Amino acid sequence: MNSPAKQVFRFAPSPNGELHLGHAYSALLNDRLAEATGGRLLLRIEDIDVTRCTPEFETAILRDLAWLGIRWEEPVRRQSEHFGEYEALLQRLIDAELVYPAFMSRGEVRAHIAEAETKGLRWPRDPDGAPLYPGADKDLSYAMRRRRITDGEPFAWRLDTEAALARLSGRLSWREFTDETLAETHEVEARPQDWGDVVIARREIPTSYHLSVVADDALQDITHVVRGRDLYFATSIQRLLQQLLGFPEPSYFHHRLVPGPDGRKLSKSLGDSGLATLREQGVSPGEIRRMVGL
Repeated sequence: MNSPAKQVFRFAPSPNGELHLGHAYSALLNDRLAEATGGRLLLRIEDIDVTRCTPEFETAILRDLAWLGIRWEEPVRRQSEHFGEYEALLQRLIDAELVYPAFMSRGEVRAHIAEAETKGLRWPRDPDGAPLYPGADKDLSYAMRRRRITDGEPFAWRLDTEAALARLSGRLSWREFTDETLAETHEVEARPQDWGDVVIARREIPTSYHLSVVADDALQDITHVVRGRDLYFATSIQRLLQQLLGFPEPSYFHHRLVPGPDGRKLSKSLGDSGLATLREQGVSPGEIRRMVGL
């Protein structure tokens, strides 16, 4: 890929609900940084979840961003239009024997973990608090895997994180900016092993958040990933995928989260912080900027 002449930022919402103040802060910060550096701002619609994402929510997102005064380059990239590209990357991982079909249902996973814990084993959990996948499927033969897939059993493609790490040479890390000025960075050790064998794709959708986001960041020449602190630890898995697929490494800044009225992280279900609701109440874009500290 060609080296971008300018710094390239992106705002990448999912159209599964309306934007709230937290989204406004992230979008406005990316816009401000792109303008301050003479860079570019791209808009990406992350709509791989075709059951929850709707054209109506996408229209609302575009309306809210325009109301805030944000301008982005066209065309907008919609992930749902690029499943073929993600499937090709998935096939590369399959061919390299870095992913495996995982057949255990949620109930089977819970039962497996419960049995292990009755024997005194403390089951490991990922940074979000979810138990790691047991990974028993890795012991299945190729023939057994193919037979179960052919028989139509539900499954997901999971990254064999241990095998993936064994392919790397050297230390895995990323550059993290220290604050909103993007003046200084420090190196952060990437620990994908803390996540275990994450889902890379599903039977019905040939991608996942992790796979599509690293693919798009590489394809769009993103140099600066500026996003919420809630995705800080997920960067470890994405850095691993970037290395495995030969993608360039962007720099990262995981910004503060805007708390809701009760101090908790904002959710798209919180109507009182939704931009559409605030606009209807007569709040101006300038007031939104002040509310989020910009």
